[in-house]
Amino acid sequence: MSKIPVTVVTGFLGAGKTTLVRHLLAHARGKRIALIINEFGELGVDKEVLAGCGDETCREEDMIELANGCICCTVADEFIPTMQQLLSREERPDHIVIETSGLALPQPLIRAFNWPEIKSEVTIDGVVTVADAAALSEGRFAASETAVDARRRSDRMLDHETPLGELFEDQLIAADLVVLNKTDLVDEAAIAAVEVELRAAMRPGTGLVRARNGHVDVAALLGLGLATEDNLSGRESHHELEHGGEGHEHDDFDSFALRLPATLSRESLLGAIEQIIRSHDVLRLKGFAALPGAAARLAVQAVGPRLNAWFDRPWRDDEARETALMVIGESPLDREGITASFERAAQAAA
Repeated sequence: MSKIPVTVVTGFLGAGKTTLVRHLLAHARGKRIALIINEFGELGVDKEVLAGCGDETCREEDMIELANGCICCTVADEFIPTMQQLLSREERPDHIVIETSGLALPQPLIRAFNWPEIKSEVTIDGVVTVADAAALSEGRFAASETAVDARRRSDRMLDHETPLGELFEDQLIAADLVVLNKTDLVDEAAIAAVEVELRAAMRPGTGLVRARNGHVDVAALLGLGLATEDNLSGRESHHELEHGGEGHEHDDFDSFALRLPATLSRESLLGAIEQIIRSHDVLRLKGFAALPGAAARLAVQAVGPRLNAWFDRPWRDDEARETALMVIGESPLDREGITASFERAAQAAA
């Protein structure tokens, strides 16, 4: 029996991984795809977004969520048993897609495919890293401090190499294909400059393609046939290089979920989110909001200063109509302060 190919989709917070995966599912060309989602935190936001696509390739039974921590930290405890359970199904998938958390190091996951109970049945078709062209053009999460210094001398990343910078480089160095997403938000000169920076951090021979809204030809994403688990040289993370391959921890990141009653209007809620992001160094905020008198839920996605919100589907009768948000940032997050800010906004609107 031939091995089942696996595509690993990684990338930094808010780069557009879920959008790319949803596009892939919608254009799977008849392939039965199983999807493993590594949601970071307590709310299954990404699974909800993907399940709403209504396509046969988005069936509930083909989606598996790993919500108990970053996949690279739970390889033995959660990922391996999940893969074994998936492979034991009578109706096996044609392809498996793994969407990692934005905080995940790809390297431990790639190495896990050499475990005997996995290697005999699956192979990594390719590792796809999604990068945010708009963020990189603004000097955030850049691969080179020199490039940041040339464009934004006041950026706090200049004083020291932050864990975020290292993580971004680790995701680039592990990639077989880099998708430079959100190119519609940046002019041609800025895109070209970003591509120069990316190529300086990528392994020689790594592909680089541009994308808008995560739209990439599925032929460029599936069927690469690279068996990445057999080609690990040159993909080492910063931590592996510095500590001889020892494990890692994500003590530099923090996340928590909060729930609010449906009292805030769209304008008040988004205004409160913008203020909280500015005041509390929030890296990512996402979730769903219930608005007074609205029959549909509001999907909310914030990455740094960019905030997007749209009505994604009507509320179901069995759902609690409340606002549920996941907040992600550098540790320690001021949980009490952030929660209090939302509560004050809700009280003001009541």
